[in-house]
Amino acid sequence: MNVLVPLATVAGLFLLGFYGAASGMGWYFGVLFPYIAITLFFGGLIWRVLGWASVPVPFRIPTTCGQQKSFDWIKQEKLDNPDTTLRVVGRMALEVLLFRSLLSNTKSELMGKRKLVYGIALSLWLAAIAFHWSLLVVLIRHIRLFTVPVPSWITFMQKAEGFHHFGEPVFYVTTFAFLGALGYLLFRRLFSGQVRYISLLADYFPLFLLLGIGLSGSWLRHLDRTDIEGVKQLAVGLITFNPIVPETVAPLFFAHLFMVCVLLSYFPFSKLSHMAGVFLSPTRNLANNNRVKRHINPWDYPVKVHTYAEYEDELRDKMKRAGISVERQ
Repeated sequence: MNVLVPLATVAGLFLLGFYGAASGMGWYFGVLFPYIAITLFFGGLIWRVLGWASVPVPFRIPTTCGQQKSFDWIKQEKLDNPDTTLRVVGRMALEVLLFRSLLSNTKSELMGKRKLVYGIALSLWLAAIAFHWSLLVVLIRHIRLFTVPVPSWITFMQKAEGFHHFGEPVFYVTTFAFLGALGYLLFRRLFSGQVRYISLLADYFPLFLLLGIGLSGSWLRHLDRTDIEGVKQLAVGLITFNPIVPETVAPLFFAHLFMVCVLLSYFPFSKLSHMAGVFLSPTRNLANNNRVKRHINPWDYPVKVHTYAEYEDELRDKMKRAGISVERQ
């Protein structure tokens, strides 16, 4: 059910967008739903970030994977156990741009009967890198739909990653990387017993939704090409708050756009919001300088203590009846 329900839901969303636009409801799927999705995306993301930022963090709790700064003759792991803000920035940059933590003990295997061995799941790391960077490039490439004229740097980026070996229109490297990485991530969840055991409906739904968006976008570009001028007219109208829905835009485009709207609306309230949450994680954004600086809990300082003498005075009679020796009679 964790697999079939998300799959059926994504298929239903696609059909709703396709037949809804085909039945004359293009304004709803081309104007109303995109505005609602953008509002939910930014509003929900701001709400989540403000909620995370309002949580006090009185202690230094960074995740440490190496030697802390100590004596000069002891080598420190400066990125895995940073003690300064600059090194924290370096650690965060490697985490956000290269997913460095995915290269640490992400695969376990039982060798023999009792020996559990940990290793690096290199394929998972490569798929994560390919998916996230390809998604970023695809999003940047879509800026050309909202600008007149198209910025020269976007045109250069398109030419740099495009190739013509299969005819027109140009195929992009990121298209194959995006779909291939998503396919691998879905395959891993379906056929790896360990991953499938901990996978929930909320883990499969974004995968199927992103695959639906990627496949429908590729279909629009290479198989059933829609009126790109009409799409650009719609996009420019949306961003200038003067929306126009051309009749020449195919229903398949509205199905693609509707799934994008669902993804944007779903994003802030799901696990996908880790995109912003990683910057507010105290296990990542704090320096481990506990040996250099004393950190005092601001919530309950000075700390009220209960001494043993007070404890004994409170329970002396009960302790004597139980045969427990007390210091004072």
